[in-house]
Amino acid sequence: MAEYKLSDPAYAAVLKASIYLLLHEPFFGQLVSRLDVELLPEDCDWCQTAATDGMKLYFNRGFVLGCKPAELVFVCGHEVLHCLYDHLGRRQGRDPQVWNIANDYIVNYTLVRPGDGRNRIGEMRAGWLFDERFTDEMSSEEVYAILMKNSIEMEMELGQFDTHLEASAEDDGDDDDGDQGGSSGGSGDQEGDGDGDGDGDGDGDGKDGKGGGSGSNKVKVRVTGKDGPPKLTKAEIEEVRNRLRAAAIQAMQSAGAGNVPAGIIRRLGDLLEPKLDWRALLDSHIRSAVKDDYTFQQISRRDGGLTGIILPAQDVLETVEVDVAVDTSGSMSEAMLRDIFSEVKGIMQTFPDFKLRVWTFDTKVYGFKEFQPHNIDEIDDYAAKAQGGGGTMFECNWEFMRQNEISPHRLVLFTDGYPCGSWGDPEYCDTLFVIHGNTKIKSPFGMTAYYEAPEKLAEAA
Repeated sequence: MAEYKLSDPAYAAVLKASIYLLLHEPFFGQLVSRLDVELLPEDCDWCQTAATDGMKLYFNRGFVLGCKPAELVFVCGHEVLHCLYDHLGRRQGRDPQVWNIANDYIVNYTLVRPGDGRNRIGEMRAGWLFDERFTDEMSSEEVYAILMKNSIEMEMELGQFDTHLEASAEDDGDDDDGDQGGSSGGSGDQEGDGDGDGDGDGDGDGKDGKGGGSGSNKVKVRVTGKDGPPKLTKAEIEEVRNRLRAAAIQAMQSAGAGNVPAGIIRRLGDLLEPKLDWRALLDSHIRSAVKDDYTFQQISRRDGGLTGIILPAQDVLETVEVDVAVDTSGSMSEAMLRDIFSEVKGIMQTFPDFKLRVWTFDTKVYGFKEFQPHNIDEIDDYAAKAQGGGGTMFECNWEFMRQNEISPHRLVLFTDGYPCGSWGDPEYCDTLFVIHGNTKIKSPFGMTAYYEAPEKLAEAA
């Protein structure tokens, strides 16, 4: 990772944008903070603006210094969404120019129209791709089909600001089918580049029949520069994809659903839940309940003279506070309960300091008990004496929490997914449902994960 001084104006501008997101848009801030920053010279041939490969954020210095602070915030958010929406690996055999344009329409709509009365994330410069027809309820594939079906002549020089990277051709085995190694920006630029002022290089009238039909597709194109952008192998892209999925879940849980654009919440369910190992999801859900203390320290003028900038320094206490409800109704077998209580004990053994409030339930709640490091061994006796055996009423958990003034940081509810009635109160707390035995059931709110017994995991391996 390159090291930059705070006296570097381009680095200071990127840092300010990242800190703004951490403080005002924590979902985006947490994801941006996971990417290393690399600044490129103004005459960089392959990136005249911004790019990402899912591991780094690349910025051309000249482009950064030409952006207003709010525009740079928008760019950072845009970069993150390209990674999060898995535009790295979904292109397949589609025309790269039109595919990138479709991606940018979706990403920019999410930032400009985050929903629920929330303010837009940063400021989109005039000319960056945006169309009210292409909303965040659509997929990039849908937008791509519309663009390819309709004859559209596009002037793309204005507002183009990012570079789209690709997978390594030799690793992919088919250069035309290469996965995108990451992208950003609001132009949908075509494996090429350009900048916010429309000065991108390249002639690029486009290919006849591409970019939405016949006619001249007036897009500036550069396939690669003399220095060449970084290329990722498929294995590296898969690693980035898995890391971002887990990070996105943790960021969403930590920020709270009210701080995440509606389009992202809708997409996370489709994109993440079916593909993520449930233990990783459980770990992200719980770690988002870790109590972290932040201290804000003013930067010394000797570090660059940026008067007034205050950076957050994190003092991690690693104290987990989670409430666990275990379904002990008649449909839960002894084997299932052994699995579940072994996982509860595993939660305790994962963290050096924890406070787990545990109870069981069927139509009412039993055996409320608080566990901390000093009494972790009591969980085995607790599991052996667990009460239940009746019907299943999820609502009793929320009634119990209200009556006892329990407001969980996170609630983890283990069940087989067969309530007699509602699933509970979606507004009360962040809830993760871990469903044992049936992967076709999905909770109507919160997050859903599916438990697989050790022997099933062994078979899969």
